[in-house]
Amino acid sequence: MRGWIRRFALVGLLATIVDVALFVRLANGGHGRVLSDVVALLIASIVSFGLHRAVTFRDDPFTRWVQYPLAFGAVVVGAGAIDLLIVTSLDDVDPLPVKLLAVACAASVRALFYRVFLLRILRSEIDRPADRPLAPAPYRISVVVPALCEEDRIGQTVARLGEELAVCVARSDLEIVVVDDGSDDRTAEAAREAGADQVIRLEANLGKGGAVRAGIRAATGQFVAFTDADLAYEPAQLIRLIERLEQGYDVAIGSRRHAGATEIVGRGLLREMGSRVVNLATHLLLIGQYRDTQCGIKAFRGDVAQVLFAHTRINGFAFDVELLHLVERYRISLVEVPVSVVDALLSGEGQ
Repeated sequence: MRGWIRRFALVGLLATIVDVALFVRLANGGHGRVLSDVVALLIASIVSFGLHRAVTFRDDPFTRWVQYPLAFGAVVVGAGAIDLLIVTSLDDVDPLPVKLLAVACAASVRALFYRVFLLRILRSEIDRPADRPLAPAPYRISVVVPALCEEDRIGQTVARLGEELAVCVARSDLEIVVVDDGSDDRTAEAAREAGADQVIRLEANLGKGGAVRAGIRAATGQFVAFTDADLAYEPAQLIRLIERLEQGYDVAIGSRRHAGATEIVGRGLLREMGSRVVNLATHLLLIGQYRDTQCGIKAFRGDVAQVLFAHTRINGFAFDVELLHLVERYRISLVEVPVSVVDALLSGEGQ
């Protein structure tokens, strides 16, 4: 992802330099600001479109706007009109500063147009359930539980998962995978003693993202979910997510801010504000407007989970945002499901 961002920024910078330099040269050469700006914008747009196809997205089979030349052209015309309006209305100002102002304003308009356009395409893609058969698997459902120093309650967690999910899946068809994220206590041993089907012990603490990745890569269920070791989200709520997957969705994510969600125990002002700040920041990185990116309960088709987590790299709390970025990139269907937090003050979401 970082390489893609660097390429995108470099191509954008080069196209901007072409636009500004050509306009200033033509305007200072007596060709008139309207003609100078139109020629500069046209050539810069051609450079931008060509380089983005050849460089920025050269190894990405899931590009969107460069696959739609007409839409690209419409956005260029709209942003160009703003650019042209500014350079002609400030005719008494030196060409260089007025062009820089025009470029900045047009860039903001262009970014807004692209976001609106891509959001429309994205929503039509991810809101549509898939119609694909499930691949055979040893288990119906796999539940991954990342755990850090949870010796005292991991046994109860494993037991509750088996008991409360029994309404939709037999224990023999349920795989519980506990990932000990470098604990310095008996978390791994306690999980084994409680009957976890797989216990993975990481030698060093990676963070929640790394622990979830290790567990999901090892899971073998047709559906794979993860939840927190403190069961801040009651196991029965996993059933809601699995039901949506059975309807054809590839990914189902819990949302504490979705219509119908409730919070039985409050999280405290600082934690609530922090969660909202994270969600606002992710709106700058993601195309879709997700209500709750950091919710600690998510579920996937097993085959989809393997594809997604094979490409994740973030080990810390931001791994949820990376997951949603990959969902968008690979055009995977997703649905948000309201969930209730029952013990958020003790939640281990930020492991």
